Amino acid sequence: MLQGTTVSKGEQNRALFLSTIAFTACFAVWTIFSIIGVAIKKELGLNEFEFGLLVATPILTGSLTRLFLGVWTEKYGGRAVFSLQMILTGLATWALTWADTYVMYLVAALGVGLAGGSFIIGVAYVSRWYEAGKQGTALGIFGAGNVGAAVTKFVAPFVMVAYGWHGVAHVWAAGIVLMGVLFYIFAKDDPELVARRTKGVKAPSLAEQFAPLKNLQVWRFSLYYFFVFGAFVALALWMPHYLIDVYGVDVKTAGMSAAAFSLSASIFRAYGGHLSDRFGARAVMYWCFGFSLIFLFMLSYPPTDYVIQGKDGPITFATNMGLWPFVAILFALGFFMSLGKAAVYKHIPVYYPHHVGAVGGLVGMIGGLGGFILPIMFGALLDITGIYTSCFALLFLLVAMALGWMHMSIRAMERAAHGEMLDQLPSLPEMQEVHVPGKTVMPRTLADWQPEDKDFWASQGRAVARRNLWLSIPALLLAFSVWMVWSMVVAKLPAIGFSFTPGQLFWLAALPGLSGATLRIFYSFMVPIFGGRLWTTLSTASLLLPAMGIGYAVQNPETPYLIFMVLALLCGLGGGNFASSMANIAYFFPKAEKGNALALNAGLGNLGVSVMQFLVPIVIASGVFGAMGGEAQSLTDGGQLWVQNAGFVWVPFIAIATIAAWLGMNDIADAKASFREQAVILGRFHNWIMCILYTGTFGSFIGYSAGFPLLTKLMFPEVNALQYVFLGPLVGALSRAGTGWVSDRFGGGRVTFWTFLGMIVATWGVITFLPDNGTGGSFQGFFACFLALFFLTGVGNASTFQMIPAIMGREIPRLMPGLDATATRRQAERESAAIIAFTSAIAAYGAFFIPKAYGTSIAMTGGPVAALWAFLGFYVLCLVLTWVYYTRRGGLLHDIERGRTPATAHA
Repeated sequence: MLQGTTVSKGEQNRALFLSTIAFTACFAVWTIFSIIGVAIKKELGLNEFEFGLLVATPILTGSLTRLFLGVWTEKYGGRAVFSLQMILTGLATWALTWADTYVMYLVAALGVGLAGGSFIIGVAYVSRWYEAGKQGTALGIFGAGNVGAAVTKFVAPFVMVAYGWHGVAHVWAAGIVLMGVLFYIFAKDDPELVARRTKGVKAPSLAEQFAPLKNLQVWRFSLYYFFVFGAFVALALWMPHYLIDVYGVDVKTAGMSAAAFSLSASIFRAYGGHLSDRFGARAVMYWCFGFSLIFLFMLSYPPTDYVIQGKDGPITFATNMGLWPFVAILFALGFFMSLGKAAVYKHIPVYYPHHVGAVGGLVGMIGGLGGFILPIMFGALLDITGIYTSCFALLFLLVAMALGWMHMSIRAMERAAHGEMLDQLPSLPEMQEVHVPGKTVMPRTLADWQPEDKDFWASQGRAVARRNLWLSIPALLLAFSVWMVWSMVVAKLPAIGFSFTPGQLFWLAALPGLSGATLRIFYSFMVPIFGGRLWTTLSTASLLLPAMGIGYAVQNPETPYLIFMVLALLCGLGGGNFASSMANIAYFFPKAEKGNALALNAGLGNLGVSVMQFLVPIVIASGVFGAMGGEAQSLTDGGQLWVQNAGFVWVPFIAIATIAAWLGMNDIADAKASFREQAVILGRFHNWIMCILYTGTFGSFIGYSAGFPLLTKLMFPEVNALQYVFLGPLVGALSRAGTGWVSDRFGGGRVTFWTFLGMIVATWGVITFLPDNGTGGSFQGFFACFLALFFLTGVGNASTFQMIPAIMGREIPRLMPGLDATATRRQAERESAAIIAFTSAIAAYGAFFIPKAYGTSIAMTGGPVAALWAFLGFYVLCLVLTWVYYTRRGGLLHDIERGRTPATAHA
């Protein structure tokens, strides 16, 4: 509310009452598919994924529209925007009854989703009527309109039994249109809009409204809301279907039981607002996440039968949650989620009083996207694992991540408030007696590291840097070996008795890429926080988990598919190591040698893929570990394999590399930085451009490496592909290690441009030589073009990483002109290292998307050609971006890559 404006309590109550009723009506319509979707699923014969997509589609529209509806509310006022939004939603809901195909239902569902945009309209509108001390309570009462989901669960089943699902759509459509008309008649314009019009003040521009979105804090709030609201919507949609399938109840009982959750997750939101005003939103968020973890653990535990070998024989027992305990726990979960929803939106008007529409719109959009994404993931997890409680296990992991991020952020704020003395204390209180701030020297920490000083570099810097490099390379090589070993194991599973479908095999091949890429995002920031020596030691030791797990799991054909999924995800630990390794090495070398050092570290590390693909076929062919390695697996042709050796062979090497890292590597004192200091890269434009370019190079390298063995085996079954596939990653790794000097000599931008041009031609060649419907094709041509692709990805991997320090060397003086020369250099090095690590994290998703794209393309079209055309189109985009931003005349790197200094360029 604007300073100096006063409104009566009656006007406040009118605005809050009308907004809450309108939001309740909108939410009832938004979740209509949770009931009528069951009938439509049966009518169309939809599978789990198709049903999940249908019920989630309105959530997508409601989420995406929140961003611009919030902005429009700031500009035009809630009265007009709210009324128009409800009327349009009603028309779309009525049109739903005219659909007669699945695609038409999806299109109509997009229109129904407009109802979900109502939330941010109401937040922006209601918050303008109340002062800061009462906004939490007011917004909590408004947010209780989520009870509309319970209204649908309670009433819609009875309407559907009497009049069919068409009757539900007609009644709900008429109701929301009527509410839209009444709101426009009885509501008033908010006091801020009236004051602005009276004074002739223009509405804030889009740039002004969106300015706070660059703050990492806003995205953290969004993650909170992704759970407290997104998971609420997802569970509200998913629970009727879940209850019918798991407990065998009818649709009315399922609707009533699910309504208990929707009710508790809605009406207590008002109480959450009151608690946030009284105790603080931070405390309420701790209660929300803490209790949610407990309840989700209980809900995620599947019905299980146990057999314990006792002294008098087997002891058997089982765990199983009945219907009413399930409903009770779900009700309790909804209660704490409702408190969390209120607490999240208590933060926004306090931190961003003049940007409630834009910030609240983004937070609401991300939260709403949770309601779209999570039901799809619920369906996919159910299809993959066959375990109904997998949906709650996913939410358990989501809450744990949100709670960890929140707690670390709060601790960082507290440490900053207490100053330097708190930072000087040891991590463990027991060490305080032996720790003297300013005198106690940390072991193997380089207090004064100046690689740009030629005398320092020649006398001592080069030797130390090279020692760390040559200890880092084997650790990274092993990380890549473990990360990609799954691609070889998966190819052998059918031959040793595992009856997994091709779709399940492609999922297993893709999951290490998914987890590895996700872990890289976190690993990107770990070296400045923990130190390169400690983090390299810990991350290398973590590889023992998947290596040993694979060795035991493959020996029993009865091992559940879920166990293999967990092992595939654990293999991603190797993928995460790359981000921290590259960030660590980037600190040690001067700019003149950084490109070559990073190329050696990454290139010889990438060599782990080809080492693995060469070594694994050899070690699985014989019992190299004797009785310790376990029995051989019999093949259908009478032969034998020791597939467990694919995991066990790495164990001794991992142990040696872990010890070597701890004893031989160093930390750099200047490289220490908090997450907040590193997170500045998230606001750097060129960080995101380089993410795209590096996805085109490294994402292609690692994705092709993961999918190459299985793709080759499927397309050319007559060829023993495992004898040749290691050559692709070998060529890619060696080209990266051996061409770093090319980028140092001619400029990373120019090399990257020509690399993408070559990749376009090579991809077209792969498409040309593929067989058509199982006939024709040329393995020699296919293989040669893929080798060319691998070679070019290696060159591009080196060139893109060479570009990053050059880009930040130009950008930091422009972005932070107040820094002196030393501070500018340190800031550029810090941001370059963080960007190198972060881009590697984003690019690593190629290890997931490329194999998954193959599987999807084969499932939908019968072949991988559609996926390859999509890859080619992406390389065209990368080529254009490289030229537009870096290599054309006037591009950021054009002058310095042609030997001209920045000063000359400006002249």
